This record gives sequence, structure tokens and C-alpha cells, in this order.
Amino acid sequence: MNPLSKSVIAIDPGYDRVGVAIFSDEKKLVHSECFSPESKEFVERLIEIKKRIHELIHEFKPGSIALETLFFSKNTKTALKVAEARGAITLTGVELGLSFFEYSPQAIKIAVTGSGGADKKAVIAMVERLEKLEPRKRHDDEYDAIALGIAHQASVVIKRN
Repeated sequence: MNPLSKSVIAIDPGYDRVGVAIFSDEKKLVHSECFSPESKEFVERLIEIKKRIHELIHEFKPGSIALETLFFSKNTKTALKVAEARGAITLTGVELGLSFFEYSPQAIKIAVTGSGGADKKAVIAMVERLEKLEPRKRHDDEYDAIALGIAHQASVVIKRN
């Protein structure tokens, strides 16, 4: 992978659904999706997630991977499974030579909406204003990945200036 590349694969990690957004060096959204592993077995789900992320990295050749930091909710069991999926995703990106970045949910909301307390609807509305998206149904996870990619691109510009 090109270490000077400004392209990024932004991932909203999960074990049930994974949101992905890929931005080019020109900060253009070139791909987004939300995929769900088909297997019911948790370990098999992790393998499917790793495989899909690997495929996307090889297809689009981003220079970095951006992930949302884990937000612990009341359900510790769910949070631990998301953490394991996040680990598989991180390992895949780093093994393939991508630079690693992470952003808190609050930092993403600030970058996209200007408010760290923005709700999901506000984030989705701003994503739709900032990016030209083809009309189709999207899960929140996909919107979250696109918002993460926008936040990353803004952060990279700030860090480089």
C-alpha cells in the first residue's frame, strides 16, 4: 500500500453488521456498503468480516484505515463481541500495511455536524448534504462509516496544514 496515500477505508465495526466507506486521495467517496456476515457462529462471522475487509482493501488500495473507538454501552456482552470484530478489522488493515487512525463518536459528530451531541438523524442529514449519495436504502452503520470517513479526511487536512 502507498504510505503517502490520502485514501482511507473507514469502518463502523460490528459483528452483526459492518459499515464501510472508502474515500479516494481526492477525498471523494468511491464506495460504501453495509454488510452482514451470513454465519450464525461468532468465530465464522469474524472470519467473514476479515475476508470482506481484505477484499475491499485489495480492490480499492486505501492508504489508511479509520475506525470508530469502541463505545461501551450497558450491554457488556455485545460490546465485547464488537471489540473482537474491531480487533479482526484492525489486524487486517495493519497486516496489509495501512496506517491506523481512530476517532471517538463525539469527534466524528463534531467533524460532521459541528456538535458532539448530535443525534443519528442530524449526522445522517449532514452526511447526505456533504456527500452525493445514489438513492438507495442504507443502514445507520453505513452512514456512520461515511461520517467517519468525512471526519478522517477533515482531520488529515488539519494535521497536514
